[in-house]
Amino acid sequence: MTYSHEVEAMCPVAQGVAHGAAPIPEEAKWVKAKEISDINGFTHGIGWCAPQQGTCKLSLNVKGGVIQEALVETIGCSGMTHSAAMAAEILPGRTILEALNTDLVCDAINTAMRELFLQIVYGRSQSAFSEDGLTIGAGLEDLGKGLRSQIGTMYGTLKKGPRYLEMTDGYVTDLALNEDNEIIGYKFVNFGKMMDFIKKGDDANTAFEKAKGQYGRVADAVKFIDPRKQ
Repeated sequence: MTYSHEVEAMCPVAQGVAHGAAPIPEEAKWVKAKEISDINGFTHGIGWCAPQQGTCKLSLNVKGGVIQEALVETIGCSGMTHSAAMAAEILPGRTILEALNTDLVCDAINTAMRELFLQIVYGRSQSAFSEDGLTIGAGLEDLGKGLRSQIGTMYGTLKKGPRYLEMTDGYVTDLALNEDNEIIGYKFVNFGKMMDFIKKGDDANTAFEKAKGQYGRVADAVKFIDPRKQ
């Protein structure tokens, strides 16, 4: 250690009381984190790319400072989805500090990692007060049945009004309208369920019909429109 002349000329003064790190909540414990290995938790981070053309939701399950599970969800450019595939291979097995200083290819994923790191080292995790944390595999619960990201895609113009395109329920096939042309419900196809039916042996048409559903006052509709064409 090299000290400047000014520091060498100073007289020693005791620092007094030092309480150490402030405790943070981790998996139903209060932890004074001093090392990366002290960090445990399951949480999420949101990131965006430089031109703000796309975004990433990153979910990590960390045990002893090491990433055990990673869920990478993106929406935006096609390059971002391919970057997510690389990130899913890169992240498990790395410490959260390694992951913070690793090129995860896409700006949105890198930013999500940064935001997630800040949350988890300050104890702002989803599992902060869950005894022993969440099991490895908890990330899949965010996807629900069919293991598909929950996406809402809506479009609207002043001249023609709103269009529901994709809901958590699934791909919207028809909008139900009342006599004033207001949306009162919709019909949808859940592609996750449809693929499950196909994998179990149903033909595509049968699976398509079984995966259909509806929401709202569909029975009261005076007409239906295809939101992508009408």
